Amino acid sequence: MSRFRYIEVESAKGVQTITLNRPEKRNALSPELIDELTLALDDTASCDCGVVILTGAGSAFCAGLDMEHLETMTAHTVEQHRRDSENMARVLRSLYEFPKPIIAAVNGPAIAGGMGLATLCDFTYATPDARFGYTEVRVGFVPAIVASFLTRQIGEKRTRELLLSGRILKADEACRMGLVTRIVQPEELMAEAQALAHSLLMNSPEAMRAVKQLLAGHSATRLDEEIEDAIAANSHQRSSEDFREGVRAFLEHRRADWPSNHAKV
Repeated sequence: MSRFRYIEVESAKGVQTITLNRPEKRNALSPELIDELTLALDDTASCDCGVVILTGAGSAFCAGLDMEHLETMTAHTVEQHRRDSENMARVLRSLYEFPKPIIAAVNGPAIAGGMGLATLCDFTYATPDARFGYTEVRVGFVPAIVASFLTRQIGEKRTRELLLSGRILKADEACRMGLVTRIVQPEELMAEAQALAHSLLMNSPEAMRAVKQLLAGHSATRLDEEIEDAIAANSHQRSSEDFREGVRAFLEHRRADWPSNHAKV
């Protein structure tokens, strides 16, 4: 019996496939799923597989943080918000610093934290109808943790544009930006990801590990500082009235009436 409830892990011929498995919730990131994914990545880092594929069950890759969970968080303490932010930072950094090649097979929308999971992998294959976006500002939240990684990937100007607008990118635009490696037809997605994985297995594991350590090491000290700042920013914003209103408005399918618009100057 699997010890995981919200992910599936399968191994075959040196490739380990991790599937986010909450299709009824579009694989939204609950605390339990984040914990399971972190544990699976820890296990996979030391197992005998050579390459990892990360994908989602159903029609979505990952819809971001579970909004129903976020609603319960509006009553949390700052310390609880901090622990949640630390857990999200831990899984994103695990992907960024993972010692083996990771391929994201993006089978549908990858939004907010889901976009982070998809684009922090070494290779990101996506179907033409996949969509990407850091939409946090639309619900009064701050995409703080992903900001450091995104700036390194596409530069500060584009990072500002994406994080401040919260707009949705089509797969071809994400590919032009360098966030997606290749666009693949849906029926070919997993086969192409497997083909890439098996081609990587022909390389020296030691050399690939060294390349990844080298690249991650260049950013390590600065990332420590930036992620600590990001966790603090997330914890603070999750305690804000705008965040509470944004989550309520999303769940009630209405336009948010931001309390900060009415604050006295």
